[in-house]
Amino acid sequence: MTDLLDRARGALHAQPFSMLLGAELTHVGTRDLTLCLPVRDELRQQHGFVHGGVLSYLADNALTFAGALALGPKVVTGEYKINYLRPAVSGVLLARAQVVYASRQQATCQCSVFVVDAGEEKLVAVAQGTINRLPEENGRLAAQA
Repeated sequence: MTDLLDRARGALHAQPFSMLLGAELTHVGTRDLTLCLPVRDELRQQHGFVHGGVLSYLADNALTFAGALALGPKVVTGEYKINYLRPAVSGVLLARAQVVYASRQQATCQCSVFVVDAGEEKLVAVAQGTINRLPEENGRLAAQA
């Protein structure tokens, strides 16, 4: 499992936006993973809550990484839906995603986003998405655009 975690962390570290936000993979299993992000002032909106775009980023990226566990590393998000349940203000955000179903070309994944603050974990958002394997060109997987 350490090799899988190291490869997944390498893929995350190759994403400039993820590095800008400060996201880290803390767990990678065979069908699930956890992506975390400490809350800081730059991630809040005008009411002091973590911006919905930050929660959406976490869910989208966790869903895509979960899909890659089933489909391989060359994947993209085809679609996803997110429900915001309560605001997150401080602490650490955890996005836990898992594969629900996978075929050869796509995977349906679910993600729960939690905030952990003062030792208490609260569910702040849930998401579900379809992750697609990139199409092959001339027998090779196409590069991301």
